Amino acid sequence: MTGGDAAFADRVRRALAWRWGTQVLAQIITWTSTILVVRLLSPTDYGLFAMAQTVITALAFLNGQSFATSLIQAEKVDDRRIGQVFALLLMLNGSLAALQFAMAPLAADYYDEPLIADMLRIQAIIFLTIPFSALPQELLARRIEFRSQGLVNLFCAVVGASTALILAWYGFGVWALVYAPIAMFTTRAVGLTLAARVLVKPVFDLRGAGDLITFGGALTLCQLFWIVQSQSDIVIAGRALETHDLGLYSEALFLTLIVTGRFLPPINEVAFPAYAELHKAGRTLAPYFLRNARMVLLVVAPIYVGLSLTAEPAILTLFGEKWAEMAPFVAGLALAMPFFALQIICSPTTNAMGRPRIYLTTAFCGAIIFPALFLAGIRFGPIGLVYAWWIAAPALLAVTLALTLPVIGARLRDLVVAIAPVAAASGLMAGAVAATQPLVTEWYPVAQLAALGAIGASTYAVTLWFIWPEVVRDAWAMLRRRSAPLEVETIPPDAAAGASAT
Repeated sequence: MTGGDAAFADRVRRALAWRWGTQVLAQIITWTSTILVVRLLSPTDYGLFAMAQTVITALAFLNGQSFATSLIQAEKVDDRRIGQVFALLLMLNGSLAALQFAMAPLAADYYDEPLIADMLRIQAIIFLTIPFSALPQELLARRIEFRSQGLVNLFCAVVGASTALILAWYGFGVWALVYAPIAMFTTRAVGLTLAARVLVKPVFDLRGAGDLITFGGALTLCQLFWIVQSQSDIVIAGRALETHDLGLYSEALFLTLIVTGRFLPPINEVAFPAYAELHKAGRTLAPYFLRNARMVLLVVAPIYVGLSLTAEPAILTLFGEKWAEMAPFVAGLALAMPFFALQIICSPTTNAMGRPRIYLTTAFCGAIIFPALFLAGIRFGPIGLVYAWWIAAPALLAVTLALTLPVIGARLRDLVVAIAPVAAASGLMAGAVAATQPLVTEWYPVAQLAALGAIGASTYAVTLWFIWPEVVRDAWAMLRRRSAPLEVETIPPDAAAGASAT
């Protein structure tokens, strides 16, 4: 490794450590609060909140974040370009705030829940904070500086968790869920602006910003398709299910998406600028992606397999008896999440290569596959949405890999070889947990969870340590050594050959 490579690797390692480490701490804070808040609120409160969130999320794809993201891969960035992006953010988010305020009664009529209108009017404030967080966030990411971002996000987690818990404790009901994100977004906007030291004037003359608008526009369209994919289940179920059942499903989905939705985006945030620098330097991205995929699944796969097998004692321990009906949803959804996680980490590679059309195509496919299967599955009630996930997540992964792997210079066989140890160890772990379950059925839920978790974790760790020790050593090296986060030499020779041949 040359001196320049070592310096770059160290920057990426430190960035990932700060971004992911603070995210872990933030989630510990958030989930400590969430568990307490869930015990204070009811499934109906979460059903109402899920309905309102579909509207906010549906509009959020137009918030202009993608135009700010385009600054990361741009060859040259100056004050004028930054000002142009800031102007776009101000115009778009001001319009979105006004639009959400105006359409709030229509959403309330659609769901036949008058309270939704008041919730949406108040939460329109969120859009007004986005210009002051999106721009500094992406400028920091361009420099691969994630320490200050991580600290700001950690403080935001404290603010949001405290707000939700205090309001829930004092009987505000669903409003605890409404005001907490407003407090978080406002805090984040102030914190990131100070961290990035960005105080620029908006430039409403957009001449010369065609490349940023084109790249950002493609990512914005991807975000639209993502919104359709990720919110179609709630939109479809919102009119077909009672708020109680919708609350059970939406909270189960929130629980199972914690890893993919909370811990993978920080990895992607670091991977995107890192991949971009590697691509600009003429490096082939295949070996880096293969190692990244294996490392992600090394963590994600056992978590979800274990959650699926221990859903009932986990729910009873964390949320209490009134949420017991949520266990089948959690157990089923967890099985689809490893496929979903692998699909999520693909887009930074092709985006970093300046190929957003690939991400656009996969996002479009997701916007077709998921809603179609949700429409079919809702006929079987709320559990039908889980069945839809079982088909949709693997199907979208297959499409994504078919489009991504050839472009980055990898083969499907390379990926299978890279992740095979993780899949085998997870399978042995599942067998050990399943064999132990009949022995602990009469125990208290917390004792069941502790025993099954210990059996599963030890089986997984021992299997990897004795059968695939190189995987363990490689994972430890990523945490300890100043090496690139995705080292070429740890990939099997045939995988590296396939990359170079392309």
